Amino acid sequence: MAFRRRFIVGLLWRFALTLLTGFGFVYTLWVPGLGAARLLAGMILAATLASLWRYVQWTNMELARFVSAIRFGDCAQSFTHSQQGSGFGEMGEALEQGIRKLREERHRLSDANRFYEAVLDDAPTPLLTVDSEGRVELANKAARRLFVRHTGVRIEDFAEYGNAFAKWLREEGVGRPRLVPLMLDSVPQTAMVSTAAVHRLGGMVRVVSVQPIQGELNAVEIAAQSDLVRVLTHEIMNSMTPVTSLAQTAAGLIREADTAGDPLIADARAAVETLARRADGVMHFVESYRQISRVPEVRRRAFEAGPWARELEALFRASDASAGVELALSVMPDTLKIDADADLLCQVLINLLRNAAEAARGHSDKPLVSMSFAFTMGGRVQIEVADNGPGVPEALRQDVFLPFFTTKAKGTGVGLSLARQVVLAHRGSIALDESPSGGALFRILI
Repeated sequence: MAFRRRFIVGLLWRFALTLLTGFGFVYTLWVPGLGAARLLAGMILAATLASLWRYVQWTNMELARFVSAIRFGDCAQSFTHSQQGSGFGEMGEALEQGIRKLREERHRLSDANRFYEAVLDDAPTPLLTVDSEGRVELANKAARRLFVRHTGVRIEDFAEYGNAFAKWLREEGVGRPRLVPLMLDSVPQTAMVSTAAVHRLGGMVRVVSVQPIQGELNAVEIAAQSDLVRVLTHEIMNSMTPVTSLAQTAAGLIREADTAGDPLIADARAAVETLARRADGVMHFVESYRQISRVPEVRRRAFEAGPWARELEALFRASDASAGVELALSVMPDTLKIDADADLLCQVLINLLRNAAEAARGHSDKPLVSMSFAFTMGGRVQIEVADNGPGVPEALRQDVFLPFFTTKAKGTGVGLSLARQVVLAHRGSIALDESPSGGALFRILI
């Protein structure tokens, strides 16, 4: 109101002055001999008209400058003109407060955007965005650490991680989370994948979250297997202990009664002694499985892979399993370090080397076993043990890690199951594949 009142007052006196100087100028035109007065009156009239025009236009100019500053995002403009008087100081202060409010709001939004961008980028769940044209972008650090093998931004480029995953990216719908197989570092994994649709820049974008849960699934599976083995071995040993004791007692008694004079007693003695040995063998067999039910305690430390691998090589060459078998060792780079329990991992690799040597020696004229250590693109350590043996049929490659399962005539099915437990206790993974020579290839990621 103050601005309006002062503006009208200023406008009225400028208009009155312009009207008065206009009458004076007209008067000098009608009266002869007033040439100098006519010139002076014309100059005063022009000045008053310019003052009136400038006064009227000032508001429009300032408002136009304010609107232009908003349109171009220029929040550094100033609108304080206290020296203008006639209420323009109040208008300038109002515009100044408006631009200051916009500046503060912009800073607040900028801080909020930086915060949300940091939260998104540091979120532990890998996130991808897929636009309407099929362009895929890795939205945060977790995604950039997980998806390191592909090149390009098309959905087809992500088939590197499995056709099932690429198909999921191609689907337009937004549905419930699903379990999708995923190939990471050449090891099959299972991931929980879900999709949400959001608006961005006037278009729809699908946000895909990918949470690998193979470690959790493995932990649940190992726990279930351990519980099952613990119950079975407990019940079997409770039942077999008196049988074994009685069989050994009976074998001792009949041994005393056998004087080599009665063939029937000799046959009974042989049968009872066989029963005693078999009962003892069953007890030993069941006892060997009790170790599966005990989760190994991992004591991790960082150590150099090169010297440790050469110790493994020496241990292997000193064993009977290495007879006639060539071992090829590779460590890349020479400075490679492993963060693991060296003792537990040594047991795993010695067992794998023995199995590989046995398979190669029984299949090839020149049995060859190789063991390699290398970094993966994801920053993990990859250990491979391969042979040129007969290999393992693809249908059985997942079963070889199950307790009690074995392809050997004299195997117990304990070794690979324990190896898997040790690797999973390191939060790693182990898989069986085919080697370039057609044999078996065990790949461990730590």
